[in-house]
Amino acid sequence: MLKLSGLSARYGAIEALRGVDMEVHDGEIVTLIGANGAGKTTLLMTICGQPKAFAGSIVFKGEEISKLSTDEIVRRGVALAPEGRRIFARMTVYENLQLGALPTGDKYFTEDIERICALFPRLKERLNQRGGTLSGGEQQMLAIARALMSRPKLLLLDEPSLGLAPIIVKQIFNTLAEINKRDGVTIFLVEQNAQMALRLAHRGYVLMNGRIMLAGSGAELLANPEVRAAYLEGEVGR
Repeated sequence: MLKLSGLSARYGAIEALRGVDMEVHDGEIVTLIGANGAGKTTLLMTICGQPKAFAGSIVFKGEEISKLSTDEIVRRGVALAPEGRRIFARMTVYENLQLGALPTGDKYFTEDIERICALFPRLKERLNQRGGTLSGGEQQMLAIARALMSRPKLLLLDEPSLGLAPIIVKQIFNTLAEINKRDGVTIFLVEQNAQMALRLAHRGYVLMNGRIMLAGSGAELLANPEVRAAYLEGEVGR
């Protein structure tokens, strides 16, 4: 579904991504782990067109998308739930979901609202509540739900567990597994909670200083001594 070849991205003179090669296959959950500053968020944002790729290619469902605008990429079936949620705090939950549905229009709106309310019962109870009054976990649910309203073929998630209590993180990861298995949504997940991410994922990559250093199945990376030493110490039991 998604293939990155020799992908590089820059912020001015700073090279944030350095020849990244990776693939996400249809129906998979793929996770990307790495330390702060490794380039994980930049990778997701480059797929979405901000920043533009400096070199290399991004092929989505057989089409080169690296030169397309962000809205064109979204309309082709890519959606991002960004780091920090970035919901519209003064708008209601319902209004946030309406914005998420703009790429598909009104055709599926009622059906999709019902689907979102089934996935996230808490949001159903808060449809008329302003986004800024929600708890952190509820805001993360809303960020994911808003992305799903565009009916994406590929859902990009940036640190969905950030700042949340373990019980809420577990709920969100269970929902992601359901979205993937039941609805067939392909998921590319950037996550610092490496233990949970690799348990969820079919495959994973390790990014260091803008380069892919390791790749394998979730189980293989969980068992890798280098990965365990660098990313899993202190996470046992999460």
